[in-house]
Amino acid sequence: MTDAPFTHRLRVRYAEVDQQQVVFNAHWLTYFDESCTRFIEHLGWGPDTWTRDFDVMLVKAVVEWQGPARFDDWIDIAVAPTRLGTTSFDLRFTATVDGNPAAIATITYVSIVPGQHRPVEIPPAVRAVLEHRLT
Repeated sequence: MTDAPFTHRLRVRYAEVDQQQVVFNAHWLTYFDESCTRFIEHLGWGPDTWTRDFDVMLVKAVVEWQGPARFDDWIDIAVAPTRLGTTSFDLRFTATVDGNPAAIATITYVSIVPGQHRPVEIPPAVRAVLEHRLT
């Protein structure tokens, strides 16, 4: 794990653009989900640890479109925690194309008992890592 800000980079595929020739709105949540997965890996947890010892469910997503992302564009998505509650936390996703704003999202995740979908306090080790990165 590193203390450097985390950014995930992805390239827009042809199937992800709509008739207006920009990324179709629903794909932004897929991009943010992928970025969340890579952020968690960056913090030192692999997929098996994440779902075996700790898991989350998305409970709220607010996406604000700010500018176009088109076929073959590279999108840089910065991920940072912005709020920590007892059982939930927020991640902010800031997407840019060539340094220009494309979309911002705030997604609220609730900590759950893996496989049970029952809310549980954020584990201390996870809380410590997220708290250290709060913006």
